[in-house]
Amino acid sequence: MSAKTTSNIVVLLFMFLTASSSYIHEGNHEGNSKHYKPCKRLVLFFHNILYNGKNAANATSAIVGAPQWGNLTILTSQFHFGDLVVFDDPITLDNNLHSSPVGRARGQYIYDAKNTFSTWLGFSFVLNSTDYHGSINFIGANPYLVNFRYISVVGGTGDFFMHRGIAPIMTDAIEDQVYFRLRVDIKFYECW
Repeated sequence: MSAKTTSNIVVLLFMFLTASSSYIHEGNHEGNSKHYKPCKRLVLFFHNILYNGKNAANATSAIVGAPQWGNLTILTSQFHFGDLVVFDDPITLDNNLHSSPVGRARGQYIYDAKNTFSTWLGFSFVLNSTDYHGSINFIGANPYLVNFRYISVVGGTGDFFMHRGIAPIMTDAIEDQVYFRLRVDIKFYECW
């Protein structure tokens, strides 16, 4: 047998083993009825009040970057494309803005689509209450016209050290382009 024939056989054998092993992998097995349950779950609300040039005392977020045609007090037209907003929002256990905060949501969102309303989120929940201490870190796309969206929980500190999971989020309330409230249903699937 020639060296070329031997290498072809090795390549084919490798491809067969790779394909067969990925087919029988538990996650791809047909009829797999295994459902994962969260090891910890929290439902929190965060309240965002965007600075509009007149509400500096109440604002919890501000536009810090805008395209040339935009400005820093009003979201741009065209689906707000190009606006970068940073925030330091109160987190509550219920949907009342005036409830006692259990922490702060700190991070940024970037309006990243030219043809629909969508943002990319990167933020942390910094919790400091009698029940929880530490941070939970989130990252992902937020097509906010969709009723329920999912964002990745990529880690945490303190009571949430090395926690990972998923957080279905829902816009619970919106008022003009100044206020919105998100309901965040955090489901941890890795808890240390």
